[in-house]
Amino acid sequence: MTQSRFTGLHFYCMVFFLVSCSGGGNGNKTGTDSTMVDSTKSAAVPETTTIITAPQNMMVAKHKVLNYAKWKSSYDEHDSFRIANGIHSYVIGRGLQDTNMILVAVKVDDMAKTKAFAKDPNLKKAMQKGGVIGTPLFSFVTMTFQDTAAVSSDLRSRTTFTVKDWGAWQKAFEEGKQERIDNGITVRAFGHDADDDKKVELVTALLDTAKAYAYYKSDMLKKRRAAGGVIGEPERFLFRVVQRY
Repeated sequence: MTQSRFTGLHFYCMVFFLVSCSGGGNGNKTGTDSTMVDSTKSAAVPETTTIITAPQNMMVAKHKVLNYAKWKSSYDEHDSFRIANGIHSYVIGRGLQDTNMILVAVKVDDMAKTKAFAKDPNLKKAMQKGGVIGTPLFSFVTMTFQDTAAVSSDLRSRTTFTVKDWGAWQKAFEEGKQERIDNGITVRAFGHDADDDKKVELVTALLDTAKAYAYYKSDMLKKRRAAGGVIGEPERFLFRVVQRY
């Protein structure tokens, strides 16, 4: 996209330069000049949106490592293994409270193939080689909303919870947009389990931690959850984004 914008801008500048030169300094306009000026209008750089609503299949892995640097080196070494299985690196995060707790989000081409990949003995060996300890937790998610705009904070909250009805929850959630903004929270992505739309996955950016933490404990949020049909207490994991692909 950057290259496309640059090319369009470069073309516009060249045309403007040629029009200026052909017009000379006397201010006279010819038919040729008019045609050239009109042609620049079609070369305008199109506006882009940061909002993605096309469903995107993802796998999210959460696990603990003995040493982040060693794990990251091993992870990078196995990139071709992931690509061969239609899996593409997207985001890596490190836990806010425990930096050796890692969250890895990847985009996937084929969910069935990805689920098989998660059970592959070769993956288990690769993770053990990288120093993963304990049992990794895998989630298979269909994200239905993503905002790719740059934000000022790399602090994220990943919240998972169950709802009575996906449509009712989404409506109530979207109605609370200004409420979240006022409390220093902006949505980065949300979706649901690939096989069960009552299991919700929500990722937000925290722009004001003091306000956000207070909001998490507020009656305002409890009412918003009740309106959306949230069942039980959500599970929240705070992390910092350390790598984007």
